[in-house]
Amino acid sequence: MRQQLFQKTTVSVLAGLLILAAPGIGATESLAGSKGDRRFAVHFPAGSTGDCPKAYKAYVAASGHSAYATTFQSRVTDLYIICGSKLNAPSQQAAEESALRNCQAGLTRWKLKTAAGGCAVAASK
Repeated sequence: MRQQLFQKTTVSVLAGLLILAAPGIGATESLAGSKGDRRFAVHFPAGSTGDCPKAYKAYVAASGHSAYATTFQSRVTDLYIICGSKLNAPSQQAAEESALRNCQAGLTRWKLKTAAGGCAVAASK
């Protein structure tokens, strides 16, 4: 009889602790609005409305693992920016790889060479 009472008490205490700990287990912080890990600064000319500023704004607004890749910007020699992004990927690494591939595909598609180099991940979260 005493052993049954001890087991019931132990189970009740463990169940209570599990209930108290459960909110912290599955709760993850939303990444929406975060610029994440910035590798280098992203600048756009004032009033830019092209695809790259829109892609960067979408990256910042994304709530999951995302990345934004772009060509290095040399204001003296390059008059264009090529970019790529991946929003809400399964992991930060997968987002970075996909964004980099998207940016490199743009360079290949338009047969462009940049003076400053190829694409690189500018920010990821």
